[in-house]
Amino acid sequence: MACEGVFHTASPVLAKPDSTSKEETLVPAVNGTLNVLRSCKKNPFLKRVVLTSSSSAVRIRDDGQSSSNISLDETAWSSVPLCEKMHLWYALAKVFAEKAAWEFAKENGIDLVTVLPSFVIGPSLSHELCVTASDVLGLFQGDTARFSSYGRMGYVHIDDVASSHILVYEAPQAAGRYLCSSVVLDNDELVSSLAKRYPIFPIPRRLNSPYGKQSYQLNTSKLQGLGFKFRGVQEMFDDCVQSLKDQGHLLECPL
Repeated sequence: MACEGVFHTASPVLAKPDSTSKEETLVPAVNGTLNVLRSCKKNPFLKRVVLTSSSSAVRIRDDGQSSSNISLDETAWSSVPLCEKMHLWYALAKVFAEKAAWEFAKENGIDLVTVLPSFVIGPSLSHELCVTASDVLGLFQGDTARFSSYGRMGYVHIDDVASSHILVYEAPQAAGRYLCSSVVLDNDELVSSLAKRYPIFPIPRRLNSPYGKQSYQLNTSKLQGLGFKFRGVQEMFDDCVQSLKDQGHLLECPL
């Protein structure tokens, strides 16, 4: 059977990003995305391509730092100068890769839809943890240094990310970009809630944000307009914690 749909989900995430890692992150992200689309172009049976981008391609903005209750939707793009200034190469790679994909799709008549998940939480299939899962594990173990750097962040269950990809592929009316996020929380709001829900772990009740006051929200009404419903923050972290326990990463140690 001919291939009618492609889901491009891979993206490089460096374990130790630094000021010299810009090209190491941007080049594979852009070239990898375009290589997939070039292969798609050769397939006469292709109906739609679903590309995983990131809310990082939307939320890194100066106005998100200062404006009151700003609501970011799919029309927004992260600020390239701000990403450059803060050495946020992952976010910059997501911006460049997605924009390159949209340009290529337009030039070559490819039906492209992009999904932009926020911070993905939930069970891990692989025993080897990705960077974000390792940061969550560190938070539950009392190592908060890495997690403090996230500031205000959207969170979404990994199952919702998968389901949203299937939805936008199957829905004939789906088009353009779709933000995928259940809730947006300041990091101190999150850890305060987690500390109460999981008192056996050394989670702090407050974290400082390196970005000052932030008040943005992520407007997911476009995805919800297709009938999508998100899981809550408690479910996503319950599933994450259980997965970390099952895999032997997280041990319960009475305080």
